[in-house]
Amino acid sequence: MVTTASPESANNEIGAPITSSSASGAANETPEQIKRELEAKLAGIQQAFAQDRYPTYEARVDRLDRCITMLVDHQDALCDAVAADFGCRSKYVTLLSEIMISVGNLKNTKKNLKRWMRPQKRKAPFPMNLMGAKSRVHYQPKGVIGVMTPWNVPVAMFFSPLADALGAGNRVMVKPSEFTPRTSALLAELTAKYFDANVISVCTGDAATGAAFSALPFDHLIFTGGTGIGRHVMRAAADNLTPVTLELGGKSPVIVSRSTDIERTADSIISGKAMNAGQLCISPDYAFVPEESLEAFISQCQTTIQEQFPSVIDNPDFVSLINERHYDRINGYLDDAKTKGARIEMLMPAGETFADRSLHRMPIHLVVNPSDDMLVMQEEIFGPILNIKTYKNIDDCINYIGDRPHPLALYYYGSDNSEKDHVLAQTTAGGVSINDTMMHFACDDLPFGGIGASGMGHYHGFDGYKTFSHAKAVFQQSRVNLAKLAGTLPPFSEKLDKILAAQIKK
Repeated sequence: MVTTASPESANNEIGAPITSSSASGAANETPEQIKRELEAKLAGIQQAFAQDRYPTYEARVDRLDRCITMLVDHQDALCDAVAADFGCRSKYVTLLSEIMISVGNLKNTKKNLKRWMRPQKRKAPFPMNLMGAKSRVHYQPKGVIGVMTPWNVPVAMFFSPLADALGAGNRVMVKPSEFTPRTSALLAELTAKYFDANVISVCTGDAATGAAFSALPFDHLIFTGGTGIGRHVMRAAADNLTPVTLELGGKSPVIVSRSTDIERTADSIISGKAMNAGQLCISPDYAFVPEESLEAFISQCQTTIQEQFPSVIDNPDFVSLINERHYDRINGYLDDAKTKGARIEMLMPAGETFADRSLHRMPIHLVVNPSDDMLVMQEEIFGPILNIKTYKNIDDCINYIGDRPHPLALYYYGSDNSEKDHVLAQTTAGGVSINDTMMHFACDDLPFGGIGASGMGHYHGFDGYKTFSHAKAVFQQSRVNLAKLAGTLPPFSEKLDKILAAQIKK
């Protein structure tokens, strides 16, 4: 069956050992049964929303505070669940990249919410504005928001959309990933403890549940995941004309300018690549490096990794790949590159081997000057591989990026402002970080989203508040009947000719 958070689960010990099966539907449940259960759940939440279509500021702040309390009070249990799902993931990685960011998102919404909720003044048209007419935009909650979260950052991608959706006054249904069953089950358990099921409902299950979930008639649906699944989600949502926000991915490039310090730049890029073992949608995928700086770049990458990870095999700070399927996928990319003649540099401590597949651990690999027919240049890496391509002219980098699907992120390292502005103007990407990687995602006041194959729509901060709100245009007429006064109502006269001539002109 589709397991849904229920108040009774609050009686269980939070963070108790959870088996993988607890976060998936029963094997004998049919797709039709899953569909009916989800539809019934949605109908109940829609009915609850209909009783309060515009929650007060106080009610919204209370919901945000509950999320913050949930994260703070159960941070250890959440870190343990994520680590168990990955096999090995330091609690500090989860605290830094998920818990801290989520709390920050929620606090930012809470801090600015009163201002965001105020109607925005707009200009009323002349001459009605002179007579007291008013124009405003009221941001109204859309209703019930569907949220489909990924496995790579299962806590952050659960709470970041919640910060925006709850702040905007909506109710939410969440479908977490089946690839992180312990984390998904714990989030369902905790949510039931802190929220009524008609405010936030967590629906765990496998791919069949995900397919049924994406076909529900939500008032808005946000999906974070791969481009291929994103296409299926959009097709399913289209039958209900459900508006969608798709946070996908792609191959995020890095341009290393000749104007930058190559050692400091290599240190920054490889540190970003190592975060979560490269399993991030905005992880740097391939880097353009000046041909004369190639060896210095590789050398610094090796130095940085040795400093951060003196050992890999038994190092609790080194993140495992999520499962055997993704481990085999990354190895397949490397085997393909080797077969086709690529130079591959493995960044690992001397003497360590990775014969035990069960660990799903893999050192970072640099694939140097890969050809475009190699899988590493055709597929999003989403793992511990960084492709390096050398270049002579910066415009060659710009043209290469422009000839391919728009990336979710782009990175530029350099101190040449003219060149930087040229790169920004001539490339298209969801977001950009300059002289760092991934930091635009961490900025609460910047929108986060993709374009083209890397996604559509955005969230975070006020942009997220607007995404999950309906911008309702409101015009209030003055007491003066201007239409009659101006002669724009029948019977028409020559007076109207003068008015039209004054308005319809070059």
